[in-house]
Amino acid sequence: MPPTVAPRTDLPSGTSAPDAALRPVVFVHGVSTSSAIWAYQVEVLTHLGHTCLTVDLPGHGRRGQEQFTLDAALRAIDDTVRRSAVPPLLVGLSLGGYTSLAYAARHEGAVAGVFLSGCSTEIRGWPLRGYRRVSRVVARGMRKATDTWHVVADMLTALHGHSSLADLRRLPVPVPVWFVNGRWDVLRFGERRLVAARPGARLMVLKGAGHDVNTHAPTAFTAALVSAARELAVRPSPVAA
Repeated sequence: MPPTVAPRTDLPSGTSAPDAALRPVVFVHGVSTSSAIWAYQVEVLTHLGHTCLTVDLPGHGRRGQEQFTLDAALRAIDDTVRRSAVPPLLVGLSLGGYTSLAYAARHEGAVAGVFLSGCSTEIRGWPLRGYRRVSRVVARGMRKATDTWHVVADMLTALHGHSSLADLRRLPVPVPVWFVNGRWDVLRFGERRLVAARPGARLMVLKGAGHDVNTHAPTAFTAALVSAARELAVRPSPVAA
C-alpha cells in the first residue's frame, strides 16, 4: 500500500476551469491499488486547468469484480482516453505503466505522449520468477485482510512473455516518452536499455523515492508531470479563410 499524501494546502481556493489549450491527462495506477493513488497529482493539475481522468484497471477499484487480462486493461484505458476531447498525456505507474505503453503502441494517434514510472524492467526471466514467489507469500499473508492480491496472479499470467521493449519500438515516432523513476525502485534497472531504444526518450530519477514514486516524491514527480503536460500544449486548429 503506497503512503498517504496529504492534500495540498498551498493552492489558492477554488478550482480553475478546464483550459482547452492545456493537454488532458489520463492516469493509470499500479497493481493492488486504484485510481485513488493519483489524488495529489489530479488536485494540482486540475487546479492548473488540465482536464484529468483516471482509470481503474480490471480487478481494481470500481472494476474490482472484473478479471484482469491485458485485453481488458487496454479496453479500460481506451474507454477513458476516448473521453478526452484531444489525445491526452497518458501517465502510468508500475502495472499502469506497462499497460499504458502497450496501449500507446497499439493505438496510433490516441495519445499525445506517455509518462511512465516503475515499469523499466522487462517482466520476464528472474524478475518475473522472483515476483511470483513474493506475490504468493504476500497473497497468503493478506488473504484475511484484503482480497485485492488475487489480481496479482492474473496480472502475472497476462504479462507472461510480454515485452515493453517491443512496445517501445513499435510506438509511433511522434509520441514523446518520459521515464520518471524513484532512485530505489527495483524495477528501474532496465531503464537505460529502454531509453536507448527510443530516440528522444527522457529519463529522470528522483532521489529518496522508491517504486511508488508519485507518493514518495510527490512534489518533484508532479513538477516533472506538469512540465511534460505543458510541453504538449494543444495548438489551436487553423481557421479557414
